[in-house]
Amino acid sequence: MKKHHKSHIIINSIIILLSIIVVIAIYGFFQIGVLKKEYVNFFGYSIFSTETGSMSPTIEKSDIVLVKLGEQVLNEKDIITYKKDNAIITHRIEKIDGNSIIAKGDNNNAEDEEIDKNQVIGKVVFIINDVEVWKKVFTDINVVIPIFITIILLIILVAYKEKTGDENV
Repeated sequence: MKKHHKSHIIINSIIILLSIIVVIAIYGFFQIGVLKKEYVNFFGYSIFSTETGSMSPTIEKSDIVLVKLGEQVLNEKDIITYKKDNAIITHRIEKIDGNSIIAKGDNNNAEDEEIDKNQVIGKVVFIINDVEVWKKVFTDINVVIPIFITIILLIILVAYKEKTGDENV
């Protein structure tokens, strides 16, 4: 009977996790697709993927950064995400002079053009490195389909066990 209980917990956990992912995806689609926002706001935070190696080695191309949105205390050496000419850029603050900020990518030779504090989307609070490999894996149809089929088969197996009461299947 304990095996039955453990498998039921595992299936429920998978269903809850998938449900959370679906809700987050729908929420993100709603904000971007329906409300026409440039980025998703999850309770004052957003996530961005870096497109270049300008912040290497701190942040590599395709790493994910978690950004605390909104106005906050900014200091030199903070990593910020800001909007400039319809581009969203994540760089480190080099200088602050009143409302003016000069930022620079760690791997760049030149500083960025001066921006105003109101162009800052937010401050980077967490970096998720090595996302490139996982991104390639989970966007490959040859991986996604077998994972999906495995989850469905696992659910069918547990449902079959519950129906027959056979723990040895």
